[in-house]
Amino acid sequence: MHDQTLNDDKTIAEGKALIEENQVQSSFVEAPLTSETKLFEMEKQLAEMKDNWLRALAEGENLRRRAQRDKEDALKYGAVNFGREMVSIADNLQRALESCPVTDDMMPNIKSLISGVEMTAKEMLNVFQKHGIKKISPLGEKFDPNYHQAMFEVEHTEYPAGHVAQVLQDGYIMHDRLLRAAMVGVVKASLTPKEETLKADASVEKAS
Repeated sequence: MHDQTLNDDKTIAEGKALIEENQVQSSFVEAPLTSETKLFEMEKQLAEMKDNWLRALAEGENLRRRAQRDKEDALKYGAVNFGREMVSIADNLQRALESCPVTDDMMPNIKSLISGVEMTAKEMLNVFQKHGIKKISPLGEKFDPNYHQAMFEVEHTEYPAGHVAQVLQDGYIMHDRLLRAAMVGVVKASLTPKEETLKADASVEKAS
């Protein structure tokens, strides 16, 4: 009986020792896994922080470029409305000069007045050019609906169809923005022989 008790105690002791050994081994196995998991999480967080940082930098650069573009547009086009009003004054000066050409028998003071108006008109064009305002006078050019306003069609032998044969009013642009379209007359396309025949027949029927 005594020997049996000793054997049981020995078995229990061996079992406890085995359990403790397994726990120790498990702790050594789990420790590296835990460290690797923490390292993975840290690398993941670092990657997310880097991505957020790069996004913030990109957004900041976009804001800077947008602000710079807005500033440039404000400098270029801030006076668009003022420019539209000034071109009307330039038109009036030009009309005044066209209505009163200089002649030899004209009084000196009238000649001086006309000369002053001419100088004013030239100076205004110089100021326009300084601020990016250019005149559109498209006589003989191909009609462009972006810059020209067709008022009528005409038959013309000097210019081909679809080209400007007459300029009623000059247009103006400021940099690449239209201030006022040029008012023009456009050469209409020539009729084909069949169209000429139909037109003549229609005229005959209308006359009868």
